[in-house]
Amino acid sequence: MRSIKTFIITVLSITIFSCGNSGTQKTKLSIETGAKNNVVKLGETVNLSIKNPKGLEISSVNYKLNGAPIEDTFLLDDERLGIQTITATVKYDDTSQDISTKLTILNNQTPKVYSYKIINTYPHDITSYTQGLEFHNGELYESTGQYGESKLRKVDYKTGEVLQNVDLENQYFGEGLTIFNDHIYQLTWQEGLGFVYDVNTLDKTSSFTYGKSKEGWGICNDGTHIYKTDGTENIWFLNPETLVEEGKLQAYREKGKVKGLNELEWVNGKIYANRYQFNGVAIINPNNGAVEAVIDFSPLKKLVTQHDGLDVLNGIAYNPETKTLFVTGKRWDKLFEVEIIEK
Repeated sequence: MRSIKTFIITVLSITIFSCGNSGTQKTKLSIETGAKNNVVKLGETVNLSIKNPKGLEISSVNYKLNGAPIEDTFLLDDERLGIQTITATVKYDDTSQDISTKLTILNNQTPKVYSYKIINTYPHDITSYTQGLEFHNGELYESTGQYGESKLRKVDYKTGEVLQNVDLENQYFGEGLTIFNDHIYQLTWQEGLGFVYDVNTLDKTSSFTYGKSKEGWGICNDGTHIYKTDGTENIWFLNPETLVEEGKLQAYREKGKVKGLNELEWVNGKIYANRYQFNGVAIINPNNGAVEAVIDFSPLKKLVTQHDGLDVLNGIAYNPETKTLFVTGKRWDKLFEVEIIEK
């Protein structure tokens, strides 16, 4: 019995000794960026160095920004905004150690403020809790929300007539939709599931699950890539074949992140995003996540029938045939065709 106890104590002692000499805690190496609170803006230069309180004889340092090699001094040109990761591989005394730090990159310009002009007003189902809108071959497709009320619809936008309708099962809360390669992709909110339909028949053909994003809010595509929001500042890239999340953008302006990104629409090379609880739209650069402009649509809510169930603006669709934008809201009885005016 004594020999067994001795053996256990010896093994534990070796384990504790080994953990205490892992090297990472002993060296206390860290990356310094030269920026206050590690926050920088596009157009600024970042100067990297290694804080070496133990005075180790460092032979080389290799830096990377999100996995791509960088120099110790580099200019922020068109990098993706938001919280990014800088890593350094430090070699010393025939040893190599990887360390990392976070760098927050902001835009260097204030978003422009755009106005609009109403061109036409059309009827819209006042009971529809609109979550997604998109045109395809001149016809409007709409996804609506709320448990027990969620639908996928094909609508004659000029008359408001419902041409085709699919009711979601009661356990699903419908969210955004997009049409890509003759399929409709519709999100659900907290169920972690998206549905795929045939665009011609509205027959459900398959489904897909989310990855790191916990919720489904808005979705759009540029003809090649699919973009998805989850109610935060994140815009996720979905593989068009597998629908697996393969990275993300972070929507930022010069003062910080822009949260609550909701319904999405691709318009002339930019991502247009409704912001939840804001009666407006953010125009986002799809390359780096910069919020380049905003459109204040808040006056539109006063032009629809006022009732107890009336909710915020949500639903944006670009019609390539008219080259105009269509907007509505949750339980709005009007659909507005507008022309964006750049001030």
